[in-house]
Amino acid sequence: MKTIYDIQQFLKRFGTIIYIGDRVADLELMEAEVKELFQAQLIEPREYQTALLLLRHEIQLEKEKTDHMR
Repeated sequence: MKTIYDIQQFLKRFGTIIYIGDRVADLELMEAEVKELFQAQLIEPREYQTALLLLRHEIQLEKEKTDHMR
């Protein structure tokens, strides 16, 4: 996984499609879903770590964009 799109495709394999329309909320829901999959031992620790890093980085970028627009 290298992009948010990769994470979306990864989650789709588990029947999860997330789209609210609010980018940060979408990313946070993806993070929660990845955590649940890990806790249920459905994904490998490496997949979990990679997905969390990507999602948290993207969430931070989106929040910084919002802050700069104010």
